[in-house]
Parts: sequence; C-alpha cells; structure tokens
Amino acid sequence: MQYNKVEICGVNTSKLKVLSEKEKKELLLIIRNGSEKEKEKARSKMINGNLRLVLSVIQRFSGRGETADDLFQVGVIGLIKAIDHFDPTMDVKFSTYGVPMIIGEVRRYLRDNNAVRVSRSMRDIAYHAMQVKEKLINEKNREPTIEEIAEKLELPKNTVVLALESIVEPVSLYEPLFSDGSDTVYVMDQIGDTCGEKDWLDEISMKDAIKNLSEREKKIIGLRFFKGKTQMEVASEIGISQAQVSRIEKNALNRIKGKI
Repeated sequence: MQYNKVEICGVNTSKLKVLSEKEKKELLLIIRNGSEKEKEKARSKMINGNLRLVLSVIQRFSGRGETADDLFQVGVIGLIKAIDHFDPTMDVKFSTYGVPMIIGEVRRYLRDNNAVRVSRSMRDIAYHAMQVKEKLINEKNREPTIEEIAEKLELPKNTVVLALESIVEPVSLYEPLFSDGSDTVYVMDQIGDTCGEKDWLDEISMKDAIKNLSEREKKIIGLRFFKGKTQMEVASEIGISQAQVSRIEKNALNRIKGKI
C-alpha cells in the first residue's frame, strides 16, 4: 500500500498543513462557542489541519488488502467525530483523543461493522485516564503506573486497564520488536508455544495434503474453513451449485484425511 504517494483521495499529501496546539485549541473553542458561520469555517480548518494525523494513523493498517484512499476516507470520518466530540476545556491534547477515535473508525471499517462495541461509560473512563496520565507525566517527568492512574480516578485498577485496552489497537503478531540489521525479532517470536512435536508434524502433514488438492478444491476449502463462509456463499462466489460445493468439499476432506 503506497502511503507515501503525493495524492490520496484528491488531497496533495505533500502540502498538508499542520496546526500548532494553540491553533487547534482556538479553532476548537470557536467550534464549541462561535456562531454557525464561524463554527463551519473553524471546523473546515480543523479538519484540513489534521489530515496529516489521519495519514500517520492509517499507515498502521498497511498490508490488509485495503487501498490507501479507502482507509484515508474512513480515517477522516474518525477525525470529524473526534472534532465534534472533543472538549477543548479538558487539559488534554487533541491528538491524544483524536488518534484512538481515528483508529477505532478504521478498525470498525476493517471488521465490517462487527457487533462488538465499546460502551460509552468505558470510553469516558479511558478519556479521563488519558487526561490523568498526561498530568502525571508533567508532574513526575515519567510514565505513570496503572496504580497511580487508578488512584487518581478513584477506580479499581482492573477497570482502568480494561478501559484503556478497549481503545487501543491490537498489536500485530508481525510487529517488529528488535532488529540488529540482519535478524528481526517479532511479537510472535516472544509468544510461548504450547504445541508439542506431534502438533507440528500434524500441521506439516496438513499443509502437504492441501498442496495436492486441485485449485478449485483449495479455493473451496479456503473459503469454507479459513474464511468461515457457508456452502451457499461459496457456491455463489465460485458460480456452481451448493450440491457441487458439498460434493467437492467432501472429496477434498477425505483426500486430506487419507494423506494425514
């Protein structure tokens, strides 16, 4: 995915304006308290002045089969929601609130409106936790602990942890942790493996068995068991009847079992 290209959705990304924190606060106050005409003008400036923030966020979602244009548009929706709901009187930077909102919008888009939603109360706790975190950083000149944040909020530690985790993007197993220039260590390399030798051998046998299937059989098995589609959905996508899908699937599974 080419995020470094000059134009995304007709926007010249090389000429995106970046607002200072003072400019953002002034615009947000106008959006909150100004006349309708002033609000509309300030809102437009705030959106255009934070498009680079959207661009930086969507780079986290590279390699997921989505175009930069689509993700950029979705990210802008998240930006607009952040602008509309942000309280400029709170002692927290706009980006601290805006980034999770943009990430959340992109994640919802990628999950195709998954039914899982973060409750309003949980978002409010996360919002206040971020505010407290920034204050503690300024006071102590270090990253505060969860216990310190929870104490300030007068909430149980577990509640604060759940709230903060609810607005954080999950870390990819392929997220690099360390590189010495030749070998890179990824998150998945740090995860313990509970599988025994037999499980690894079974997995190798499974892969070898699938390799011997025809292209149509591979596609049907992939759609059915790796993408979770029904036989009706597979039939519609491939252009054959459900009965044919059922027969091909059954034969393929029998061949796989025979190989294993």
